[in-house]
Amino acid sequence: MFDVLYLCLGGVAWTVVAFKARAWLRDRGNADLGLTCVMSAGVATVFVFSAPGVYRWFDRLTGVSNLSMVFLYSSVVVFAAGAFVLLLRWSGGAGAEGRARIRARSRTAVTAVTVAWAVAVTCFVAGRPDDVEHPRDLSTAYAGSPGVMAFLVLYLAIFGTSLAGLGALCPRYAGRLGASWLARGLRLLAAGCWLGLAYCACKLAGFVLSWAGHEAPWLSNGVAPLSASVAAVLVLAGLALPAAGPRASAWRRLRRLHPLWKDVAAQAPEMTAGGPSWRVRWPFARLQWRADRQMAQIRDVQRGIRRYVEADTVDIARERGRAVVADERQLAAVAEAAALRRGLENRAIGLVPVLGAESVVVTAEERPPARPANRADVTRERLPDAVPGGPALGPSAELIAEYEHLARVADVYYSPLTDTVLTELRQRSAMQRH
Repeated sequence: MFDVLYLCLGGVAWTVVAFKARAWLRDRGNADLGLTCVMSAGVATVFVFSAPGVYRWFDRLTGVSNLSMVFLYSSVVVFAAGAFVLLLRWSGGAGAEGRARIRARSRTAVTAVTVAWAVAVTCFVAGRPDDVEHPRDLSTAYAGSPGVMAFLVLYLAIFGTSLAGLGALCPRYAGRLGASWLARGLRLLAAGCWLGLAYCACKLAGFVLSWAGHEAPWLSNGVAPLSASVAAVLVLAGLALPAAGPRASAWRRLRRLHPLWKDVAAQAPEMTAGGPSWRVRWPFARLQWRADRQMAQIRDVQRGIRRYVEADTVDIARERGRAVVADERQLAAVAEAAALRRGLENRAIGLVPVLGAESVVVTAEERPPARPANRADVTRERLPDAVPGGPALGPSAELIAEYEHLARVADVYYSPLTDTVLTELRQRSAMQRH
């Protein structure tokens, strides 16, 4: 059971690492992204080597019992070293002087961690008393070995210090970013860090109880590993969310816009042709670009058909809609949907009204003002203070409002209310012809 669980988590974790590595190779100047890639790889390795089957296989392969534990904890120390460097980058300030200070302190921190871990591994080698493997109870099995205890205490000191610093700093920066994916990721990362500290506390409490003659295997071998596993999942989710969240938002926009775009493109193919190919081999590729492209082509069609739309179409739609729709945003969507359908319908039969509409697009001024920018779609993973000016943003608040408005238009495009408006316009046109 543990093998399946940890290997599944490891597979997910390495998938995250692959996506982060791909993103970093495209943006090698983003040092924070590179660091989070390394930290994610550390978490992924921990999951893989936590599987008892992998643990024993690696020991058999190397011929050294419990060497997997050294490799597993070394991966945790790599994560901790990355966390130390991130802490220094976030708090080192901007400008040439700040960058020089960050580089110097980062080298010092990495050197200190390397030396401390080298001492810990030496203690482990010197203190390993037998060749029995202990993938899940090393700390209790070797509680009487000073060398192994020194190894474990140094490991907990390095890991716990990095978790405490990162757990304290992440919420502070998350508060500056508003309701953004980056802020959510930082808060998840902080939660994972604090739960990781609970793991360290459980391990240390288990050591103390063992030394006092009160064995507590349930604490060291039960509660501690469980809290560490959940903490690792939270940390991995926190590292992945700033990249996964905007993609999820873009996918949601694409799914909502696509029915409207498909209908418009079918009725006005010459207006939606051209530009880069829509064919993509992977359905989640270039999501934001595809959503942008669909919205732009819908707007092109609206501009092209406005002379086919009666000048009072939007007013009629608003007047009929007020009787049943209280939300102004929904009312604006109904008006725009009716104008778009009417324009395409008249264009198909060649009917050009005497007075055409100046515009069939409900402008931002006609809709309720968009909320202040809330950085809800940070698409890059640059973290606070690493680069002057803060993180790079994705779509602006105004563009996000446009997406939402067009999505509402798609939702009501074939609604009964829109049909009612069109029926009235058709009847009026028929009466005028006779």
